[in-house]
Amino acid sequence: MARRHMERHLVHRIGWLRAAVLGANDGVVSTASLVVGVAAAAQGRTEILLAAAAGLTAGAFSMAAGEYVSVSSQADTEHADLARERRELAEQPAFEREELAHLYAARGVDLELARKVADQLMAKDALGAHARDELGISDISTARPIQAALTSALTFSAGAAAPLIAALASPRAWIAPVVAATAIVILAILGAIGARTGGAGMWKAVLRVTFWGALALAATAGVGALFGVSA
Repeated sequence: MARRHMERHLVHRIGWLRAAVLGANDGVVSTASLVVGVAAAAQGRTEILLAAAAGLTAGAFSMAAGEYVSVSSQADTEHADLARERRELAEQPAFEREELAHLYAARGVDLELARKVADQLMAKDALGAHARDELGISDISTARPIQAALTSALTFSAGAAAPLIAALASPRAWIAPVVAATAIVILAILGAIGARTGGAGMWKAVLRVTFWGALALAATAGVGALFGVSA
C-alpha cells in the first residue's frame, strides 16, 4: 500500500502570526520607548511606572480595536463579494462556469479540460470554487476579526509587560539603560521566533526589528531630554 505523502506548509500561519508579531513588537517598542522618554525627562520612579502601566493598558485596547476594525472591514468586503457571487451563480450559471473555465485556461490548462474541471468543481461546491479561484478567498486568508483583536491585545500586553518589569526591578538611575537593553534583547528574540515560525531567514528579521526598535528608543529619549524638567 502506497504511503500517503503529507506536506506541512507555513502559509496557514500568516493571519495569526502577523497579529501576534505586530502586537508583541509594538508592546515592547512603545512601552520601552515611553519609559525611556519619561526617564530621560528626569521624572521620578512613580511617574515612570505610571506612564508604563498606562501605556500598556491603552496600547492593548488600541491594538485590539485597530485590528478588529481593520479586519472587520476586510470581512465585510469578503461577505459582499461572496453575496454577489452567490447571486450571479443563481442567475447566470453558464456564464459563471465559462468564467471559471477561462481562469484555469489562463493558468495553462487546455480549455476543454478546463471546462470539465469547472463543471466538476461547481457540481461539488460552486461558490467555494469561485471564492477560491476567482476572488482569492480561502480558509487560509479568510478575515477573522475577533481572533486578530484578541491576539493583538494579548501579545501587546505580553510584550509591554517586559519593559514594565525591567523598570520595576531597576534602580531609578538605571531604568533607562536597563529598559532599553531589555527591549532590544526581547525584540531580537521575537524577530527570531517570528522568522522561525514563518519559515523565513532569521538574521534578517532580527536585524530589521532591532534596528527600528533602537531608532524608536533613541528618538523618544531625545524628545524626553529635550522637553524634560527636573522632578
